[in-house]
Amino acid sequence: MEFDFSKDYILEDDRVLLRPLKKEDAEFLVPFAEQEPDIWKFSTMPVAGSENMKKYIDLTLQARIDKKEYPFIVFDKNENAFAGSTRFYDIQLGNQTLQLGYTWYGKKFQRSGLNRHCKLLLLTFAFEKINMERVEFRADALHEKSINAMKISAARLKAY
Repeated sequence: MEFDFSKDYILEDDRVLLRPLKKEDAEFLVPFAEQEPDIWKFSTMPVAGSENMKKYIDLTLQARIDKKEYPFIVFDKNENAFAGSTRFYDIQLGNQTLQLGYTWYGKKFQRSGLNRHCKLLLLTFAFEKINMERVEFRADALHEKSINAMKISAARLKAY
């Protein structure tokens, strides 16, 4: 299958549902921006606060239109609640490569096993459905929680 930015891909398992982020999703994500400002410490742009989250979503959606990124909203089925967001970015179809990142979850969802499910769905889709040859992860060098989460996810994914 060839990757199509205009198509709405839905990735799902028994724990999580990933669907394309929409402008209307601000209502689900703004509470994180208003009530958990410290989760944005390592963000490349200001996200804390309602207006900043709306700008963040608008910029992300524009990047999809520009065929640079493909953002998902994350729904945790165990909690029956939206948990955060993740995306494919730096998508280079000609080189069969992309990066997986800009992943964030509300505090309630961190260290819950949710991230492992998301990463497995995203990696399976990237390698098995859209034929990527390389998927890269990136995090701020000072963001120890994110780096540790990637290491844990990678170790657990090896079992699959």
